[in-house]
Amino acid sequence: MAKRMGGFRRKTRRKFRKDVRERGKISITRFLQTFNDNDKVQLIAEPAFQKGMYFPRFHGKTGIIKHKKGSCYEVHIMDGGKHKKLIVHPVHMKKI
Repeated sequence: MAKRMGGFRRKTRRKFRKDVRERGKISITRFLQTFNDNDKVQLIAEPAFQKGMYFPRFHGKTGIIKHKKGSCYEVHIMDGGKHKKLIVHPVHMKKI
């Protein structure tokens, strides 16, 4: 079997690119935002902060918060016809 070259962020140069006006320091309010159970969130990665980031395939997907897990949250999404759970840091989420 062939060995995959690159790592977790392979082929994400355009996917995780920020707009010109969003560059610079990361907002502290995005770090400290809180969510309740059954809140709907959209997965939008913060490329400057790698901890608690989901797999790039799920970028832009909508999910539901199930509960808090440490400093992160457990998010359930639909991928194709399957339910999947992700553990995501709040800086990578946006409330809908």
